[in-house]
Amino acid sequence: MLTETDLELTDGRTLHIYDSGVGDLAVFWHHGTPNTGEPPEPLFPAADRLGIRWISHDRPGYMGSTPQPDRDIAAVAGDVKTIADALGMSHFAVMGHSGGGPHALGCAALLPDRVLGVVCISGLAPYKADGLDWSAGMAPAGATELRAAAEGRAALEHYFATHDWDPETFTPADHAALADSWAWLGGIAGKASQGPPNGMVDDNLAYVRPWGFDPSQVVAPTLFLHGGEDRIGPAAHAEWLSRHVRGSELWLRPDDGHISVLNSAVESLSWLREHARQPE
Repeated sequence: MLTETDLELTDGRTLHIYDSGVGDLAVFWHHGTPNTGEPPEPLFPAADRLGIRWISHDRPGYMGSTPQPDRDIAAVAGDVKTIADALGMSHFAVMGHSGGGPHALGCAALLPDRVLGVVCISGLAPYKADGLDWSAGMAPAGATELRAAAEGRAALEHYFATHDWDPETFTPADHAALADSWAWLGGIAGKASQGPPNGMVDDNLAYVRPWGFDPSQVVAPTLFLHGGEDRIGPAAHAEWLSRHVRGSELWLRPDDGHISVLNSAVESLSWLREHARQPE
């Protein structure tokens, strides 16, 4: 049974956390943009079978978590460490989809003694990564949104105030997944989009500023799962990341997009169960 609690931090912020409470391998789920922190319901049956306990939280600015303006990707590591300490967990794995992918990597890079394994699904590479044409292959609307983020908060807030979401950002396979196996994801994205876009603004700003860590710092076993037709984070991003995380694996699904690749998430969860390091 999923429980939800609010955790008060020493800096006065609140984090809204989720805990499935059972399983001998804790996996922190890192949500995309815009989503809530609820762990992935379509993966619950597989998690039960594999003995996985889901832990997650609304990132700052989403739902029940206090905004944290000017946060970078690295800031997530401190929040996750605080949550793990509060729950009495010394070790855990991490899994993130879309914007959650860089946040999962940040935890692995900055908490190397605690993170046992990583799955990064449909994640972006660092902005202006050396040797990567960062926006090549992005849908026009998504590229414009991130260019606005690179111009700063005011430009990004203006973009959100004057533009609607473009359904062409997703592939036909993505729309099919959202209508069927991953309909849950559309529901939580809708929930997270209600009210001011504080979390979404802060997420996008974090993607295009220095992350606060280098992906090469990740030492835990790492899997990158990515769709070859992804229009939000093109496959070249996963290829770049896999080259910079030593010993990582890349599962490229040529016919999948940003969402439909989640149809391979059960297999990636099994990979995580198998490859997660034993705690020292």
